[in-house]
Amino acid sequence: MSKKLKVILSGGGTGGHIYPAISIANEICKRYPDASILFVGAKDRMEMQKVPEAGYEIIGLWISGIQRKLTLSNLMFPLKLLSSLWRSRKIIKKFNPDVVIGTGGFASGPLLKMANVKNIPAVLQEQNSFPGITNKWLSKGVDKICVAYDGMEQFFPKDKIIKTGNPVRQDLLKTEDKRGRSILKYNLDPEKKTILIIGGSLGARRINQLIEKELDFFKEKNVQVIWQCGKLYYSDYKKYTNQKNVQVYQFLDTMNLAYASADVIISRAGASSVSELCIVAKPTLFIPSPNVAEDHQTKNAKAIVDKDGALMLKESELEDKFQRTISELLESEELQNKLSKAIKKLALPNATLDIVDEIEELIKNTTK
Repeated sequence: MSKKLKVILSGGGTGGHIYPAISIANEICKRYPDASILFVGAKDRMEMQKVPEAGYEIIGLWISGIQRKLTLSNLMFPLKLLSSLWRSRKIIKKFNPDVVIGTGGFASGPLLKMANVKNIPAVLQEQNSFPGITNKWLSKGVDKICVAYDGMEQFFPKDKIIKTGNPVRQDLLKTEDKRGRSILKYNLDPEKKTILIIGGSLGARRINQLIEKELDFFKEKNVQVIWQCGKLYYSDYKKYTNQKNVQVYQFLDTMNLAYASADVIISRAGASSVSELCIVAKPTLFIPSPNVAEDHQTKNAKAIVDKDGALMLKESELEDKFQRTISELLESEELQNKLSKAIKKLALPNATLDIVDEIEELIKNTTK
């Protein structure tokens, strides 16, 4: 590519859409240091903070998703969509990208739709085993769709699908080598088992309620707890950090060391978390959120559980089954080894490189 590469990435609303886009941008910049990268997100969503923190420019669209009940936001949706399509057209005309990449979330809808209208090469990256409404809507107009799960032809045109996996942080590779550093970082007792609890960047209300209720149980089991309760709940739960063997965090800024410290992990089943946990390959209990579109977290977790790579409890099962399940997970080495081996086989650690390879190939074929 002789001329300077220009790329627009769009996606957001949650970390699961934002961080894959940032990983892809980082890999493009590594290969093309003089590339121009522009992000397009939704105004007032977390991408407007996280993308500039990663060193990239972002433009916000006036767009939001459709709620499940009648709200003022829903009544405004047609107006927001028209406004965002018009703004996306202006952005594309001014920036003139070589390729547009969508990683999901409603912000990517208008932008990729306008890229299709202008015949600009476009790639979708779908993180979940059950795609969101935006990516389903866009799938017919894009050139390639990079996915993380098998069986996606039931949602997307088969000839466009490439199984690459989800982009993950490269520092998660070989976490087993970081055990010593993680024990120092979190001031852990190496003789005791450690449970890591992760509920997403904002937090998971039901998981936090569960952990609070089970703190005495963990004490009886003589385990250490690293509890990432999330931004929305930190003020409620930070008081438990004073207890021996319990550490509460709003956000874990060194996830590689947090994973390295864990003997057992309790996690939501967002697509990015699932992809990371496949690479980390620690015994995991998934507690999927039932409050997401199409119940996709349960489907993500089930894709791993069906291959014996993890255990899963629905929120409705926690009362009856949690203590028994976590006890077995902590005490049975046979179960730990079985789960670790099976989940490791599902890991796709080169996802970011493979996605950018596909983007490069598309640009080359389009500019011939």
